[in-house]
Amino acid sequence: MRILLIKTSSLGDVIHALPAVTDAARAVPDIRFDWVVEEAFAEIPAWHPAVERVVPVALRRWRQRPFARTTRTEWKTFRAALDAASYDFVLDAQGLIKSAWLAVKAHVPVHGLDFRSAREPLASLAYAHRYAVPWGRHAVRRLRELFSASLGYPLPEDAKGEGDGVGYANAVAYGLDCTRMLPDRTSNTEMTDGTPRLVFLHGTTWHTKHWPESYWRELARLATQAGWEVRLPWGSETERERAQQIAKDIDGARVLPRLPLAGLAVELAAATACVGVDSGLGHLAAALDVPTLSLFGPTNPGLTGAWGHRQRYLATDFPCAPCLRKTCSLRSFDPNASASSLSIDVPCFVRLAPARVWEILSTMR
Repeated sequence: MRILLIKTSSLGDVIHALPAVTDAARAVPDIRFDWVVEEAFAEIPAWHPAVERVVPVALRRWRQRPFARTTRTEWKTFRAALDAASYDFVLDAQGLIKSAWLAVKAHVPVHGLDFRSAREPLASLAYAHRYAVPWGRHAVRRLRELFSASLGYPLPEDAKGEGDGVGYANAVAYGLDCTRMLPDRTSNTEMTDGTPRLVFLHGTTWHTKHWPESYWRELARLATQAGWEVRLPWGSETERERAQQIAKDIDGARVLPRLPLAGLAVELAAATACVGVDSGLGHLAAALDVPTLSLFGPTNPGLTGAWGHRQRYLATDFPCAPCLRKTCSLRSFDPNASASSLSIDVPCFVRLAPARVWEILSTMR
């Protein structure tokens, strides 16, 4: 059986689909997936043994120049890639109008979420087969239910609980084959002296999801004073500057060079532990089964938290959280000295002080 899977973005969303692919591969031994994904994340599906071919798209880039020659050429290449294969059906695991538009280009029946279950309900009108998957559950569980219903196998027992997936004792396998990430692991990712290594996943898209820079610096001091090595990856100039500020004048804190996604995965796999905000790299750490502490302010870990038995999170108990907002009306809040001596932009993070974070991290090995 060959299925065309549509799950284009974002990084966290792509990773959330991996346990469902693993379920399907276990339940249907001859199944193979071709996976349509945004070019920035095309490395990840290739790390799963059940994915035979990755079909990259560049919708984000194409929308900026829809009539450019390169856009037309790349679109034709995408259509040719679909025409070159024969599929039993298409599974749209995104539930968006744009993903439904891509799905119908394969000219075979499309399966997806029903009108009440899809993130953009109108997308369901493109599907020949629609499935109800309740809201209010973690994204990983919802995808596992969708795959189970569309492919006709029983939902695995570990997906039936009412928990949020964070800290599950019998966490589902993401199914990644780490040998596919890089043919050789460069020496700077190997631990040669037994020093515990802590990776700071400090980058995220929303302003309100950023843990304060001053908190990161204090955590780096606590970790390095305890004999840990701190490493800071980055993916943009803004993140590089933040990483440099965090590591400034702190012996044992190192800003990494810019790494491709596979290089970041290898770096995470070599870590003793990670600490991060609500971001895609936190989900990648979970998929690699790296002990990770995730810090949540305005977002809800029960819906999008890193999923796995070695994953922990700290969620603020600030009265207005989780607000799920990209902007905060209480910015420039300055907590009183008894709560913190540091001024921060997003007040809900005052409840997640560096000393509290380090107390948990120091036990995660």
